[in-house]
Amino acid sequence: MSVADEPIPVKFFTAVLFVVREQADNAREKLQQHFGPTDYVSPAFPFQCEEYYAREMGTPIRRIFFSFRELIDPAALAESKWLCHDIEQELAQAGKRTVNIDAGYLDYHKVVLASFKGNNQKIYLGRGVYADMNLLYGKGSFSPFPWTFPDFRDKTYEPVLLHMRSLYKGAVRHILAEKQRGTASDEAQKAESAGESPPAGDGG
Repeated sequence: MSVADEPIPVKFFTAVLFVVREQADNAREKLQQHFGPTDYVSPAFPFQCEEYYAREMGTPIRRIFFSFRELIDPAALAESKWLCHDIEQELAQAGKRTVNIDAGYLDYHKVVLASFKGNNQKIYLGRGVYADMNLLYGKGSFSPFPWTFPDFRDKTYEPVLLHMRSLYKGAVRHILAEKQRGTASDEAQKAESAGESPPAGDGG
């Protein structure tokens, strides 16, 4: 009988569009109230696909990335998307958004964005949210798909994503090391309770 694998937690990040930097900072503050402290804030990049958002947000639009220290279960992406949507509404002025917050995560292999819009390649998560894998990692870089957003496709954000991936790798190593220490401690306690000596090391 097969047993379901527990998913390795993933690194949550947001990609925020803004015109006024203060509004991006306000978004970051509210995001940290839900997702904990950020561990990385990227430079702000000119957003090349601003026509869709210009009427609502104005110009020039820029994009900034915030990544968060605490790893999340990938199944939490749908809830995270709705929290980001709520923050957009909180920061709106005169019924218009001052920020657009894209929620996503990365792991060892891929970059996934949350979307309210379905499409052929997207996987439905529930609550009206779809998972959209935009980039695949291999041989030291990220590769796009035919459906990947243009600004993610052109490598502008690759240094940012690679840095976040390195933070993710360090966090996973820490989690695994903590689990190993916990397992060793549990074995020692069981041995002590049974009146036995704990397992000896290999002597180096």
